[in-house]
Amino acid sequence: MQPDGPYRFTHVLGTSQVGKAWAAIDGQGRLVTVAVLDGNVAATPAWREAFSATANALAQTQGGQTFVYADFGAAEPWVAYPAEAGPGAEKLFRALGVEYQPVPDEAGPPVSAPPQPVSGIPQQAGPSVSGVPQPVSGAPQVSGVPQPVSGAPQVSGPPHSVSGVPQASAPPYAPWAMHGGPVPVQPVSASPHPVSGAGAEASTVDPVLPDADRSSPDPFTAPVRRIKPSAPPPRRTGLWVGVAAAALAVAVAVGAIVWAVTGDEDPTVPQTLPTASGAFPSAPAINPGLKPWAQAAPYSPEERALAIAGPSLVFVEAVFTGTLREAKSNVPLSVTPVTFKRRCSGFVVNPDGHIVTNGQCVRPAVDAARERALYTLGRILIEQKKLTTPQLDAYVRSKLNSTVFTGAEPGTEPTSQVFGQFNVARGDLTASPAIPGQVVRVLEPDAGNLALVKLTQAGLPAVELADGGVPAPGAALLVLGYRTTDADFRAATYTVESKPAQIAGTANQGSISVSRLNDDVGIYSAGGVALDTAGRVVGVLDTDRAASGGANRALVPVSAVTGLLGAGGTTSSRADTDRVYREGLDAFFAGRNDDAIASFDRVAQASPVNLLAQAYRQNAVDRARLAGESDGAPRLLWASLAGLGGLLLVGLVVLVVVLRRRPRY
Repeated sequence: MQPDGPYRFTHVLGTSQVGKAWAAIDGQGRLVTVAVLDGNVAATPAWREAFSATANALAQTQGGQTFVYADFGAAEPWVAYPAEAGPGAEKLFRALGVEYQPVPDEAGPPVSAPPQPVSGIPQQAGPSVSGVPQPVSGAPQVSGVPQPVSGAPQVSGPPHSVSGVPQASAPPYAPWAMHGGPVPVQPVSASPHPVSGAGAEASTVDPVLPDADRSSPDPFTAPVRRIKPSAPPPRRTGLWVGVAAAALAVAVAVGAIVWAVTGDEDPTVPQTLPTASGAFPSAPAINPGLKPWAQAAPYSPEERALAIAGPSLVFVEAVFTGTLREAKSNVPLSVTPVTFKRRCSGFVVNPDGHIVTNGQCVRPAVDAARERALYTLGRILIEQKKLTTPQLDAYVRSKLNSTVFTGAEPGTEPTSQVFGQFNVARGDLTASPAIPGQVVRVLEPDAGNLALVKLTQAGLPAVELADGGVPAPGAALLVLGYRTTDADFRAATYTVESKPAQIAGTANQGSISVSRLNDDVGIYSAGGVALDTAGRVVGVLDTDRAASGGANRALVPVSAVTGLLGAGGTTSSRADTDRVYREGLDAFFAGRNDDAIASFDRVAQASPVNLLAQAYRQNAVDRARLAGESDGAPRLLWASLAGLGGLLLVGLVVLVVVLRRRPRY
């Protein structure tokens, strides 16, 4: 009996204990060899699995046998191999580890075309069965002896049914055999055996084209799955890993070459950026108090003006000590001397240490000093529980016209001291970094209310005075002075603040015509400056007597400053350090980082009090570093593009090789 499947089976090529190898023709007339597993053996799942696993293993093994179609789910599983590839079916059975008996080639019909049926009983070339097979005792046996065509040998049929499962002479060569023991199969005799039961007859039908099959439907129209896709070819993982590694190596090499070549294209880009020397504090430690880049638009004329004048601003603190006495009896109101302080702003006018500040700050009028001393004594009495806070103002008014403020002895002047601080200042500080000073000359409130003070430290950064002209109404200026946000003014921290302002008009304060501003920066800004966009002083801040609250919105003209300096025997001037500092600022705002860094280095060494020089030096270093990183970006881009180009080139070569090696049909 021929197996089921999408083929015309022509003759048997060989047999084994578990199945047969057939020669067959597919629907396109191509010759194939088909390995068919016996149905009884296929009933054992282990054998069915071994059959399919071995076929797949051979197909995926280098030098193995690839099948064209297969049906491992059929009642009799089969695998078809192309005839031109050799005895594929035979290889499969031998790989299963069973004995395979080939049928002699000379006895079989040619495989070029199906054999023609013959009439009558075909003659046997070998041993034959005469008559009807006789029954025998024991289990029923199937002889399966088909009658051969003329000249064809008699072959055995499917394996005989025996008790238990079929036994193979050796365990099948399949992956599942590594996990389980061999399936016992009893060897099947190759000789025909009679079957038990009456009416059983030996077959007299042609095994190739039996008469019964002539009337059956065409096997190619049978509703069975005919085409089984072959197993995919083995993946060449190692090959592709090697290709990927080669592509990556090429990309890296090309990128590195481009990086090295482009690294020397621009000789103007510094290879190493200057770093801060050990003499300079790190960026977080540099706190000049005034930060022009944060108080004005970056790189604007306003920032540059603040940077020029900022280092010259001085926090001024004047300390007065004396005794409050009854005016008629000279009896002290307190056995303890009274000390009060006044705080304001100022600016350096020459490198000798001369500063200009508010006159009433360093040398207040007699009535103002007595009033301030009474308020100080009243707060002491409050702390001693001898006076309450609501009673303070009444106490001062009751004593103001009946007391005098003198020195330690009646008729002497109270003692006074003046201290100056740069950058960030702190109240109640008389030690370093506070710099002691001495009042040289003072202008009365109606004459300009200015004071000239000589600090004991020279080499200080000086500001430049304008030509003496009065700013016109509506002119835009920058006001600059010290202020604090601390609630306790006695030990508060003071920093330089700036604010844009405009000339709102003019007024007379005594004999001086002052300009009036539309804004100010607080009560401690008296003695501060107003700047033009070139960073020059165009006026000094003073209290506007016509404004409510005593805001510092009056602008004393530069001419009053010039007159004060002349009366004090000095002039406005700047040192070489100031010139170098401005050159550094010019270079910084022009984008010449190296020149700016070099200039600021010189300033920082010669004038350590100028912390803005150190701050701008750090800004130049940071900007140069950013510029260097930005200049390096095109190099990185070119290197990346070059590496990508190398990668694409390798991919193109691989694609060409793969297309050339693809089989053509």
